[in-house]
Amino acid sequence: MENWSLFSLCVLLGLTSRWAVSFHSYSGAGKPPMFGDYEAQRHWQEVTYNLPVHEWYFNTTNNDLNYWGLDYPPLTAYHSLVCAYVAKLLNPEWVELHASRGYESHSHKLFMRATVLFTDILIYIPAVLLYCFYFCDGSSKQKVATALCILLYPGLILIDYGHFQYNSVSLGLALWGILGLGLGWDLFGSLAFTLALNYKQMELYHSLPFFCYLLGKCIKQGLIGRGFFQLAKISLTVLVTFALCWMPFLSDPKQPLQVLHRLFPFGRGLFEDKVANTWCSLNVLIKIKTLLSRETQLFLSFALTLLFILPSSLKLLSKPNLWQFKLALVNSSLAFFLFSFQVHEKSILLAAFMLPLLVKDGLLLPYVVTSLAFLFLSLYLLSALERSTEEELRLGLYRKLTRHWLPKLNLSRIIKWKFWFSLVAMAALSFTSVWLEPPAKFPDLFPVLVSILSFLHFLGFIIYFNLVQLMEPQRKKSQKKTN
Repeated sequence: MENWSLFSLCVLLGLTSRWAVSFHSYSGAGKPPMFGDYEAQRHWQEVTYNLPVHEWYFNTTNNDLNYWGLDYPPLTAYHSLVCAYVAKLLNPEWVELHASRGYESHSHKLFMRATVLFTDILIYIPAVLLYCFYFCDGSSKQKVATALCILLYPGLILIDYGHFQYNSVSLGLALWGILGLGLGWDLFGSLAFTLALNYKQMELYHSLPFFCYLLGKCIKQGLIGRGFFQLAKISLTVLVTFALCWMPFLSDPKQPLQVLHRLFPFGRGLFEDKVANTWCSLNVLIKIKTLLSRETQLFLSFALTLLFILPSSLKLLSKPNLWQFKLALVNSSLAFFLFSFQVHEKSILLAAFMLPLLVKDGLLLPYVVTSLAFLFLSLYLLSALERSTEEELRLGLYRKLTRHWLPKLNLSRIIKWKFWFSLVAMAALSFTSVWLEPPAKFPDLFPVLVSILSFLHFLGFIIYFNLVQLMEPQRKKSQKKTN
């Protein structure tokens, strides 16, 4: 009975926070000619409803790809089509071909946010609750706090309800995939993650850990006997799922090639906007886009991404357990974000506040409120700072490295100091970004500072998590788990 009450509390607070954000501004409101991400999602509904499938990804007289052309995989297009049918029933003007361009109204805004809320309820929230209540250690209070921290995470709420990105769909499907593997349902996990990948190409960030975990598990079972048949079933599940998702585009070879061209637009350049990755941060000192050819940029980003992904993935392949799998997911996603080609700032929303983006879209107040709630849950209910011993933070390797030169160094205290420094620095940058005018010579000063500070954090994280995964011994069964 207590668990059901806590379960209901998580759902209620998660839904309340999302609906509260719905009454604030959104991306591109009243800003012609493009009108922002709100218009992009509405336009995709217009296109998928009024045009045949073979025109969705092609530039035609009725489908100007320069005006928010579809650039996500087929499942996103199908989702837009389903939303369009509902929109047509409520108000045909919302999806009328050409005439609906730039359409804005209060009722349509509520409809768009209701579609995001519906997908949260259907896919994302159940996956989060099941993961926290069945796979997280600790008391019921700690499980609730963990669930609320995830459900109230400001980055996801503000981007999905301010930019209508439906990131919770792909992330929710990926989490269902993790749940499937955790429960030993490898076919279900493979199906769920394949759907996530066919909804957003961003899920490539997690693809190698899924592949290495399943392959390593099959190798461990023996590729001559049981492991071979399991690998065959997993492969068939993935191939059939891909085939069903792409079936409308397989009649003409030009169709899948054009879809892939839209999904991976290398022509856009090495990075977009002020992204907190390696290339954008280096570009402050070295103008990479000017000095290096596009082919060199592509090769360099591919090489560095592979270099930072392989060690973690190979370790997972040799030791395919869930602990290694979780660490590999973190390391792979961070490596992709920091070093890959054509990174978008929203692809790090599970690890960062996108302050410049939120300020630009008039979401400052929701950003402050949700951030404070998130910090309260992390510090008070989860006791994050109290659980910062060297053992819990897995700082054994760091202790070995500093033992001879700094034997009295208190690593736990340093971690706490770094936490408070990060908090103060981000609060200061938030204040200056809103209230102070940047120098005329450096109009992008504050967004650049936010990106560089975030980049340094992410760089520290990928080094830390790689060391934890690669260097520490495997956890014993009797050892207390730390999530």
